[in-house]
Amino acid sequence: MSHGEAGQEELFRRFGWGSAAEVPYDCVHHAVEVQAAGRPMAVAAEFLGESITYGELDRQADRLASVLEATGVGPGDCVPLFTRRGIPLLVGLLAVLKAGAAYVPQDALAAPAEQLRHIVAATRARVVLTAGEHAHLIPAVEGVALIAVDAVMAEPLSEQQARFVPARPARGDDGCYVLFTSGTTGSPNGVVVTHRNVCNLLFNEPGGLGIGPGQRVAQILNIAFDMAAWEILGALSHGATLIIRGKDIAEAVRRADVVISTPTILSGIDPASCHRVKVVAVAGEPCPRQLADRWAAHCTFYNSCGPTETTIVNTMQRHTPSAGRLTIGRPTPNNTVYILDEQRRPLPVGEVGEMWAGGEGISAGYLGDPVLTAERYVADPFLGGGRLMFRTRDLGRWTADGELEILGRTDDQVKVRGFRVELNAVSAVLEGLPGCVRAATLKLDERTLVSFASPAGLDSAAARQAVADALPYYCVPETVHILPELPRTSRGKIDKEALRRLAERHGAQETVR
Repeated sequence: MSHGEAGQEELFRRFGWGSAAEVPYDCVHHAVEVQAAGRPMAVAAEFLGESITYGELDRQADRLASVLEATGVGPGDCVPLFTRRGIPLLVGLLAVLKAGAAYVPQDALAAPAEQLRHIVAATRARVVLTAGEHAHLIPAVEGVALIAVDAVMAEPLSEQQARFVPARPARGDDGCYVLFTSGTTGSPNGVVVTHRNVCNLLFNEPGGLGIGPGQRVAQILNIAFDMAAWEILGALSHGATLIIRGKDIAEAVRRADVVISTPTILSGIDPASCHRVKVVAVAGEPCPRQLADRWAAHCTFYNSCGPTETTIVNTMQRHTPSAGRLTIGRPTPNNTVYILDEQRRPLPVGEVGEMWAGGEGISAGYLGDPVLTAERYVADPFLGGGRLMFRTRDLGRWTADGELEILGRTDDQVKVRGFRVELNAVSAVLEGLPGCVRAATLKLDERTLVSFASPAGLDSAAARQAVADALPYYCVPETVHILPELPRTSRGKIDKEALRRLAERHGAQETVR
């Protein structure tokens, strides 16, 4: 090995390896139980004038966990949690974890019925948790019980209620939650994230965000988004008070000490009005430098990155306005990031390659899909020992001082409104319509998708509604343009640049009108 190669090998490991750190808990809910035992009267959450203490949250979750276990729920199972943000969500979530199962969150008002039905089938659920006001939105599935968490909570709770002791306690390798992301076939893929994965982020810094008793953490994100787990579990496992938003996002942010957000949401809030906020972490989509500078002037600001499969985020950077550049920083503790070429060989510092992730944040794969799991999760030759690394499909490079710059995607998987969308999934729905020959979908900006379908004669409104019926709201294109045929490149592929020009020209015409 030459001196230059040896130097690059040393940098590859020094830059790519997060620090080694011990994790104090195997399961997230154990930390919540410790908070409830030590500070039972502390307020765990506030929502629209209501509140719940850690002691009551723990007792309510114990009672519901007993109900779940009686229906046969235990380790290895999944329990869909189809409701909205609020205190019953917290009780349901904690009860599922106590019973040893993984919770599967979906916003009952935002998710289409077809998606909820798919999730119930994919998880082989025995029971679905919801709230009474949302029960009519949940598709009836034979053999699946529907339990309204708020109805259980309304029953008198005895102070002498026996503490729930699971017949089969959860372990670190058991699922904590399953999040369904947009899939390439039009059907969402369920990512299984374990307790060990989550504990590694929450109980090490900077992932813990310095959260502790007496602090207030805003809960502003869609519950189906993995960053909502960062908000909720991060607050409850550290004894903080979760400030659950109503319709006014800014009001919840102004009341909080710690805020976890997407840049798009944060861009609508003036940091000068948020005197209490001490720590902000953003992820989910690229953060504009101006936004980072504006918030970093008022508080500790982290720019973070990581797909759902690497457990919320696996790189973080504390940004300051005086920094030379905005990066996504370095791997978080016990995690690794590799910049590799197409043959999965390490690239020198400064060269652009694909980001692969390893370490404790690597999730357990896709629920019920070993083929896709084997495609995206492969043996990690750098850590060895049977460990896996995950192909993020992000392009990036190391800076000379060991920080990661992210440079886009290697495929058509994009972030819209902070959610991951596979453009092919949208097109697959359109191509499933009667008479549709070809379809393509593009991301125009951070909030807008546009689709194209052929041949002429298709119904644009009906096509858009078909996507709305099949996929989450953030996958629905603003417009479906109907064309006689889609333009092609010289190689016979769909010419997406030509489609982009067409979409931009159409948008400009709409603006002039």
